[in-house]
Amino acid sequence: MTVQKERVLGVNIFEILGPIMVGPSSSHTAGAVRIGYITRTLLGSMPVQAKIGLHGSFAATGRGHGTDKAIVAGLLGMKADDMRIPDSFQIAEERGMQFQIENVQISGAHPNTALIQAVGADGKSLQVQASSIGGGRIMLNKVDGVTVNCTADCPTLIVHNYDQPGQVAEVTSLLSDLPINIATLQLHRIKRGGEAVMVAEVDQPLPDNIVETIEQMDGIIKVTYINGEGA
Repeated sequence: MTVQKERVLGVNIFEILGPIMVGPSSSHTAGAVRIGYITRTLLGSMPVQAKIGLHGSFAATGRGHGTDKAIVAGLLGMKADDMRIPDSFQIAEERGMQFQIENVQISGAHPNTALIQAVGADGKSLQVQASSIGGGRIMLNKVDGVTVNCTADCPTLIVHNYDQPGQVAEVTSLLSDLPINIATLQLHRIKRGGEAVMVAEVDQPLPDNIVETIEQMDGIIKVTYINGEGA
């Protein structure tokens, strides 16, 4: 049977019914899996070490809902409908991924928030703060302490760069030439002349070489592409 998306009064029916998932809660389980999966995507590989902080409702009831196992499952590359989610701790041990889970308090954060510090086999480290906002959807709040505030529901380009003249124009001109339509563009910086982040949510999938092309531009620190399917 083929399942098609239908919209009723402008609302996607899956936003009402929720995602196909393993676990009791779309926010505490499915959303948590996606937080882990997005973190893995941004890191570029499965972490060998992960420190997972649970905030608010995640901390209070998350373990009962399997939030801890769901985040670890996402870090392992699983998605919300993977039947192995309840066994993620054991699978992580078998694959050599060390992790620790603790309760944390994050000022001003959404009740369903996780703070993940991950380290890859190549030594690359990454800190992600993300919240589960219902129906399996998430909000990526911060990457390495820099605000990004994007859902990653559509193709999303996250560019870390130095705050210098012409940087934004060079990236957006490249997208325009492809041509790729920018749906939203956010610009964040820690301080003038320091590290900055641009987050471009676009309407079309990006070509495979886009990350490499932007990385070769002057002043670019790193680039991450999320294809809009949680990957």
